Amino acid sequence: MLNIALFGPPGSGKGTQSKKLLEKYHLVYISTGDILREQIAQQTALGLQAKQLIDKGHLVPDELVVKLLEEKMDNNPKADGFLFDGFPRTFEQAGILEDLLSKRNMSLSGMISLEVPEKELTERLLQRAKTQGRSDDTKEVIEARFKEYASKTMPVIDFYKGLNKYHPINGVGTLDEIFARIQQVIDNL
Repeated sequence: MLNIALFGPPGSGKGTQSKKLLEKYHLVYISTGDILREQIAQQTALGLQAKQLIDKGHLVPDELVVKLLEEKMDNNPKADGFLFDGFPRTFEQAGILEDLLSKRNMSLSGMISLEVPEKELTERLLQRAKTQGRSDDTKEVIEARFKEYASKTMPVIDFYKGLNKYHPINGVGTLDEIFARIQQVIDNL
């Protein structure tokens, strides 16, 4: 079973590359961002709570995210594997993911990290705001998200380095070039 965590800062291309990975490897996609946006659109209690945090550039609390992950995994008992996009985002969440997978007699095959310079990320996010109308892609929120990423999310790299499951990928280039780099890592797992 292939279980991949796709990692990288906001704007690194996780969503775009996820689509290609799903098509190639037939994994079940678990995007905490997509799930949360769906909850926000439906104006559920969880969605409204999450929206307040997201609009300020903060991360949604672990206990809320874990409930969504467990539900998605339990609803796909015959999956060939899972692609986690946007999770884990903290050191604690990395441990939570390991526990979730272990309870299901699974493990994470690898954490693939898309590495992109901050200037490039900012340009991508501002462009995404124009083309997709994302309210969380303003200059101020982008800066807050980068700070949050650096302080809370970067330690996840050390967690997976310790498990020998961290695989950095150059996230700059054409979509196909980046995907070829990711494929090479997955094929070697």
